[in-house]
Amino acid sequence: MTEKIFDPLKLENQLCFPLYVCAKEVIRRYKPFLDELDLTYTQYITMMALWEHKSLSIKGLGEVLYLDSGTLTPVIKSLEKKGYVARERSKDDERVVNAVLTEKGAALYKEALQVPGKIGRCIELSPEEAGTLYTILHKLADNLSDPA
Repeated sequence: MTEKIFDPLKLENQLCFPLYVCAKEVIRRYKPFLDELDLTYTQYITMMALWEHKSLSIKGLGEVLYLDSGTLTPVIKSLEKKGYVARERSKDDERVVNAVLTEKGAALYKEALQVPGKIGRCIELSPEEAGTLYTILHKLADNLSDPA
């Protein structure tokens, strides 16, 4: 009997590959629901952060979303054009720019409430499996975001 040799470059041996596939496919599942709201996935998660916090500095928003300013700035500008977000200089420090939820942006919350349920029906996991996955992914994200 021949001994099976572990190949570290074999695709099936990679943790990153199923993470990549799942992330790509979950975001693809969001698309038709977000199209109804005229939002991209990145705009949607930005709006979720602002629905929760109402106002965040661009830097703080980037930290919440794990996005750099080069990625986030065009998203904020696009949401601003749609009337969902306003950019305002901080009264405490003019160097700081805040993304602030507008009335129109706050009203979009009610329309977006249906998205999580629709996504939940697309992803076949029990509540226990979803909870376990959530815990593991957040642990991984926290570990990866710590400076090495």
